[in-house]
Amino acid sequence: MPFSESSDLSPDLDLAFEADDSLAAAVLAAAGDLADPLAGAELWHERISQWLEQVAPELPAELQAPAYSLGLSLVSDAEIAELNSDWRGKAGPTDVLAFAAQDDGLDDAPPLPMPDLDDDSIEPLELGDVVISLDTAARQAVEHGHDLPHELLFLVTHGLLHLLGWDHPDEASLAAMLARQERLLSATHQR
Repeated sequence: MPFSESSDLSPDLDLAFEADDSLAAAVLAAAGDLADPLAGAELWHERISQWLEQVAPELPAELQAPAYSLGLSLVSDAEIAELNSDWRGKAGPTDVLAFAAQDDGLDDAPPLPMPDLDDDSIEPLELGDVVISLDTAARQAVEHGHDLPHELLFLVTHGLLHLLGWDHPDEASLAAMLARQERLLSATHQR
């Protein structure tokens, strides 16, 4: 069942959220509730659900679903640097990594674990995982002249769009993706 922007129905979301508790206390404090295991899970669930509802009409048929599942992790520079090296062959930390479950290049990958659902439940479409370095996000927030929560919202929209098939192999694609992120963020702030 596709969703439209005028629909009052937003897709169900099964979100696995975690924030590395070994992150520096100052960085966790700067992130506020967005890095809190309980409050953050609720806030991220609400925002990501809103963003999925907004982009639903733009999605190809194979990505339109009444329910989605994804993971969001806030980690340290050390952890993301290891992932960046293992998965992308690049040294050092990065701000955000997106591991898309619906990527065509993952046909031979083992299936991702799905949550146990009742027979009556709708099985969510697994989108994958977004991993953000909270350390890098904190530095970038200062460089960009805004607070850490704003930077986190920006990075999560970027990762989410990657999970939904967006990419930026050239400047024009990057500009389009950044513009879409800004529209998601603007709509979030209006609610």
